[in-house]
Amino acid sequence: MPIEFTHNPRPTVGVELELHLVDRDSGDLVSAANHVLEAMGARYPGGEHPRAKHELFQSTVEIITDVCTTPAEVHRDLRCTLDELTALTEQQNIVPMSAGTHPFARASEQLVSPAPRYHDLIEAMQWPARRLLICGTHVHVAVPDGEHAITVINELTRHLPLFLALSSSSPFFEGEDSGLASARSKVFESLPTAGLPPQIADWVDFESFMSTLLDSECISSIREVWWDIRPHPDFGTVELRMCDATPTLSEATALAALAQALVVWCGRHIDAGTLPAPPREWTVRENRWLAGRYGMDATLIVEDPAGENVRRRPVRELVEELLDELKPVAEELGSAAELADVRTILAAGSGTERQRRLIDDGGTLPDVVHHLARELADDRPLV
Repeated sequence: MPIEFTHNPRPTVGVELELHLVDRDSGDLVSAANHVLEAMGARYPGGEHPRAKHELFQSTVEIITDVCTTPAEVHRDLRCTLDELTALTEQQNIVPMSAGTHPFARASEQLVSPAPRYHDLIEAMQWPARRLLICGTHVHVAVPDGEHAITVINELTRHLPLFLALSSSSPFFEGEDSGLASARSKVFESLPTAGLPPQIADWVDFESFMSTLLDSECISSIREVWWDIRPHPDFGTVELRMCDATPTLSEATALAALAQALVVWCGRHIDAGTLPAPPREWTVRENRWLAGRYGMDATLIVEDPAGENVRRRPVRELVEELLDELKPVAEELGSAAELADVRTILAAGSGTERQRRLIDDGGTLPDVVHHLARELADDRPLV
């Protein structure tokens, strides 16, 4: 089955950020999305806001950007929608909060959003879908064609554990410290078409795979394939879905800058014929586990191109090296400042580290919620 891929001549970027709606006093989730989104969409055709959407549960919303040229545009776009959202929620004593999981709310107590597709998802997936009280950050970067997208995806799987470690912000789930840096990543991968993508040879191979899933009625749309990184044919992008929802917009913007520069770097090496061979699937899978378990403290498996001298190296060192490699690309893209903000995450610690520090200092899980809400409002890590 041929799948058309939208051609994009420029490496534009866009971000989707999922948010929790919490009570300003108790910190618990509030099922207010229906009312909030209706109010936000009132002045738009069809009553739907173009930058704010429903998610699975009525206690979460998603804000999305337009197609942006630079990460700085991404930040301005997200900020505008978040300010509009906050202006409405504060009238109801509700504040938005961004993290991969809510620290203590229970999935079983949440109301499902009204769209039939969400109810269909729960009916089809049952318990794994009912547990999806999670929020992520998705980054889209435009590429020229489907063949290019598959090659980029195969290379970017090498770096996905770094994105997971940098974004990790979900140590707590349903009132329990999971012991993980990203509980969200383990919850989400329980869905049958989530987790790491299989190794795909080329665009024809991808079309064949999607045809098998569609013809066998395992999925009804290729958008139901929720890999950690996937091609998005309609948008003409590579979509990174690995990341937890970041506590601040600046952190989401920094990851967008990292993703955009990395995709452009890959493209140039594709054109020059110098792109390294894709990493082995089992190495990436192990590194994904290590990043989800230990976050910024993980040491990942690093292989040389010949497959010899396998060793493990700290995430922080690997991120620093990647930033140095991508700095010239970011300067050309006009995103050097946003890429440099990745080092702010290294210095302040991930969202997971900051939450656990608060608990170690005697704080409670409601304190963690209030802390996260302040970080989002102030747009900076509070350490």
